[in-house]
Amino acid sequence: MAFHNLDLCKRILPVLCYCRFMDALGPMVGLISKEIETKTSIIRQLALLAEENPEHSSAYHSVQSMILVELNRGVVDFHHQTDSGCRTLLRLHRALLWLKLFLEKLAETPVTGRLRSPSELCRESYQQTLANHHTWFVRRAAELAFIALPERGYFFRLVCVQNQQELSTVLTKVVRAIGEVYERTQRALEDNNMLDLP
Repeated sequence: MAFHNLDLCKRILPVLCYCRFMDALGPMVGLISKEIETKTSIIRQLALLAEENPEHSSAYHSVQSMILVELNRGVVDFHHQTDSGCRTLLRLHRALLWLKLFLEKLAETPVTGRLRSPSELCRESYQQTLANHHTWFVRRAAELAFIALPERGYFFRLVCVQNQQELSTVLTKVVRAIGEVYERTQRALEDNNMLDLP
């Protein structure tokens, strides 16, 4: 598989797992996952519509094929908002970076001092990523959601581990897998000047 030819199913499935993970963190954070599920279903619907057209039946098979087909069909607009798969993928891509940073921070074990709270780590990850793309109102709602995040012990149970060291081991593997998907998608979007779609 070529570097950019990241299978959309393989790209979307981790996002769905992310939604389930976020749902488990409580109703306030679950609202975020509902938005992600909506974006995921947009890409699925576009793929189903494309399958009905023999000329574009494999248009949504990979990130690269989706980008090429949508650019050729004029679906992507670099100046105005459209319901393109590329724009939707960019939003999911940004959310994936947030998750990656949050899990990286949650996996960190400081040599000295206390472990930082998941709420603090999630807020910091958000401020470094998604906050740059959200309105003031959405940023305030997110801040409220982060206050309601459970403590670290909840994450131990959620990931089926007993302590921080075991959590670090599991999350490091997850972060590595997310990172690979993120980097490949980043490259495809960057190569096509799509990192700032409206």
